[in-house]
Amino acid sequence: MAFQLNTEKKESETKTIRFPLPLINKIEKYLEGTQSNFSRFVIQACEYVLDELEDEKKKQKEKNN
Repeated sequence: MAFQLNTEKKESETKTIRFPLPLINKIEKYLEGTQSNFSRFVIQACEYVLDELEDEKKKQKEKNN
């Protein structure tokens, strides 16, 4: 599955997280010219990784059966 930016807003809660400055800079550079923002990018990246991990877990479980 390819990672694609989504501008859909969802119910949310504020959390504080620290990012390394080089990572912030890379993300902000990637977002230039898009209609997305840093928070949406991070949320989608987390969702993407969690979906991939779940798929991987299912495949591993099927392989072991």
